Amino acid sequence: MGTSTWNEPGFSTGSIWACLALLFPFSGSALAQDRASPTPLRIELNKIEAAGDNCRTYFLIDNQKGDSWRSLKLDLFALDTDGVAAKRLAVEVGPVPGRKTLIKLFDFPGLSCSRFGRVLLNDVMACEDAADSREECLSAVETSSKIDTVSFTK
Repeated sequence: MGTSTWNEPGFSTGSIWACLALLFPFSGSALAQDRASPTPLRIELNKIEAAGDNCRTYFLIDNQKGDSWRSLKLDLFALDTDGVAAKRLAVEVGPVPGRKTLIKLFDFPGLSCSRFGRVLLNDVMACEDAADSREECLSAVETSSKIDTVSFTK
C-alpha cells in the first residue's frame, strides 16, 4: 500500500487542521514577543558627595542589554533621614546609548548629603525610543543603591 498525497483519495483534511492547531499557540507567542515591554534599564545610585552647599549624586546607568533611549527625564525626590521629602529634582538622563554603561552626575541644590535618607524615583516625565508610554518606561527602570545609608527606590 502506497502513501497518499493531498490530492489523492483517502487524504484526511483533519490531519492538516490538527497540525495547524498545534502550530497556532507558537504564532501567538511570536506576536507577544514583538509587543514585549522594553529591556530593563538599571539605574544605580552609586555615590554621593558634598559639592559646596549641594549634594552631588552619581548615577550609574546600565544599558548593556537594551536599545538606545534618546530621552529619559526623571522626577526625583530626596527624602531626609526621617523620610520627609526634602528636595525635588527633574533630570534628563538621556541619551542612553544601547549596549552601554555610563555615569551621570546631578546636584541637589541646598541639601546636605548628611540629610539624605533615600532617593525616590517618583515618575518618568518623558522618554523617547524605549517604549510606547511613560508608564512602560517607568516599569522598565530598575533602581538600586551602592550606598548603605541611602536607598534608591521607585
